[in-house]
Amino acid sequence: MHDINVIDLSRAPGERAAWDQPTWKVYAWAICELIFVTNPWQISSGVRVQILKAFGAKVGRGVIFRPRTRVKFPWKLTIGDRSWIGEGVWLHNQDEVVIEHDVVISQETFLSTGSHAHRRDMALLTSPIHVGAGAWVTSRCVILGGSKIGRSALIRPLSLVAGITVPDGEVWGGNPLQYVGRRFERSVS
Repeated sequence: MHDINVIDLSRAPGERAAWDQPTWKVYAWAICELIFVTNPWQISSGVRVQILKAFGAKVGRGVIFRPRTRVKFPWKLTIGDRSWIGEGVWLHNQDEVVIEHDVVISQETFLSTGSHAHRRDMALLTSPIHVGAGAWVTSRCVILGGSKIGRSALIRPLSLVAGITVPDGEVWGGNPLQYVGRRFERSVS
């Protein structure tokens, strides 16, 4: 039974590998995130957006950003016009997350661009996430690094998207993720 490897986590590389910003900026963001973004009070969505922009997020016009959200690194976040980020969404973006225009990311959804080299040394591995225009990621989904969600695609509640491409206009759901059908009967512009 003792012939199974155990990785010594004290030697794992990369605790700060994804920071790519000065330490003071990462800590300043942590304080602002706690006060203005993660805060459960109904502070204005506009205030949250301005704080995100002040730390380098690219956020379009008319974006709604609900309370209790988390953003790991705003300088690695792009959100297009008129998108909605629901209450309790966690963007654990150690790599780039791009959310195009008119996208809905619903309540309690978790997007994570990071993982670990679990067979080697637990080093940080990252891969971007891209969510296409008009897509809807419904509540309590998990979207992992390397995932691409197509234009006007829909991900059903409690689904896991693990580094795959969901085609434009399709509905997918579950764990394991499966094709459910088309979102619209005809093309929508």
